[in-house]
Amino acid sequence: MWDAWATYDQTASGDLFTEKHTSPDVAAARDETISYAAYRVLSARFIKAVGASDSLSEFDDLMDSLCYPIATSTTEGDSPAAIGNRIAATVLTAGKADGSNEANGYAAPDYKPINPPLVVNQTGARLVDPNRWQPLQLEKMISQNGIPVTNGVQQAIGPHWGHVTGFALPAANAAGTPIDPGPPPRLGDPATDQAFKDQAVEVIRDSSELDPSVGTMIDVSPGTRGGNSLGANDGMGHAVNPATGKPYDPELVNSGDFYRVMTEFWADGPKSETPPGHWNVLANLVSDEMDPNLKIGGTGATVGRLEWDVKLYLAVNGAVHDAAIAAWGLKGHYDSVRPISMIRFTGGLGQSSDPNGPSYAPEGLPLVPGLIEVITKESSAQGQRHAALATSVGKIAIKAWGGIPADAKTETTGAVWMLAGDWVPYQLPTFVTPSFQGYASGHSTFSRAAAEVMTAFTGSEYFPGGVSGYTIKAGSLKNEKGPTTDVRLEWATYFDAADQAGQSRLFGGIHIKADDFNGRVIGSQCGKDAWALAQRYYAGQVGL
Repeated sequence: MWDAWATYDQTASGDLFTEKHTSPDVAAARDETISYAAYRVLSARFIKAVGASDSLSEFDDLMDSLCYPIATSTTEGDSPAAIGNRIAATVLTAGKADGSNEANGYAAPDYKPINPPLVVNQTGARLVDPNRWQPLQLEKMISQNGIPVTNGVQQAIGPHWGHVTGFALPAANAAGTPIDPGPPPRLGDPATDQAFKDQAVEVIRDSSELDPSVGTMIDVSPGTRGGNSLGANDGMGHAVNPATGKPYDPELVNSGDFYRVMTEFWADGPKSETPPGHWNVLANLVSDEMDPNLKIGGTGATVGRLEWDVKLYLAVNGAVHDAAIAAWGLKGHYDSVRPISMIRFTGGLGQSSDPNGPSYAPEGLPLVPGLIEVITKESSAQGQRHAALATSVGKIAIKAWGGIPADAKTETTGAVWMLAGDWVPYQLPTFVTPSFQGYASGHSTFSRAAAEVMTAFTGSEYFPGGVSGYTIKAGSLKNEKGPTTDVRLEWATYFDAADQAGQSRLFGGIHIKADDFNGRVIGSQCGKDAWALAQRYYAGQVGL
């Protein structure tokens, strides 16, 4: 879309396509060129996707509604259709040589997991290396792109992606890590062993808080949440809304409802627009609110909506493209474990807090009263907290979300005592955990990258009006019944929304804190660098 716009601008630099053309009616020519370029790329990209026929039909219908004949497929000549088709051909050709291995279905050429699959419906986790990724085996699985698989074993997605050609990223090094903050915490490493265990405990604690029956009420308004420094959760909210000059109204909600809503809202798993798409949705909503007062960077002349959109899309999607490369480069290089394997494996070993106590194992879970405990005859006696685990005396019990209930429309599981080896994240049983490594969090990296661009592009870190959000209706959750009342998710700034996306993955049992915080940091660099390069494209300074 950018290259189609730039071809009719005598200043702007194209990215992959750098031809310059003129037209008696530039506006009409741009519309047509953009439409053909986008149509051809989308049609090629989606032809093998789940639901391809529906998508392709919609693309055709849109072209028909615009009176652009889809049969016009020539790439010869200077007509807008031909230029658009030529741009698409250029983009698609580049994709075949960008390191993604498109010709072989984007498969990683050399990757094989070191650990055997974790059979989710069986207790425990057997690991050759507890610091390396473990694929899951599910009786019924829905892959990341929505493909149903029976008794499937996950195949790692994109561990070679750090070698893909980026937008503003430096060229990949031999390790495929264009941005490398160092490794995640590792079990058994003298320097980071405790951090590994502490962060596993944090995931268990977050899981235990997905229980609305506790009835704890918390204020989730921008007045109390947000304003974090980069790579931390140290914010205390915002004193006033800068658009109104008044404090944000309190928003008291049930904590179990809020954490479940936050987790599901940002999940972006199978059959969703995915995290990069989610930020395009937010970008479109912001643009709709700001229109027609559209000033790139918040200053200068007002621009038309098409110029605004194509420039914004270039910067945002350049940023999230680089975020994917940076995050998946780390995933492939460090091959880090996910929480489900961490918790099941360490909990299966025993407890690491008391060398003189029962079930001691140096690499076991730390004991936390009321959260992580050794099952005893006394604690598992009739009427006691571990009564349901009476046959497992000496093993480690954790209090956490209990899994999908029998009837998700009418029942809520809440937090229950279970064997550590049986723990599952707050996810659908056909998904459980994404089919790739944990470190660094894609959600955190994508979201911070996009938030940096949105802040710079709009000229303010704040959403229009100083606040944005969504109301999640009572009873609309997918994993179980809830929320018990409507819940409003609100953010003052783009960074607040991005941080919440990262935080949601800990409550969802998908990531540990190191995945989230480091993802935010590298995402920030991706976003800032993409914005800097995008401005050079706008000004015609690329390729000189």
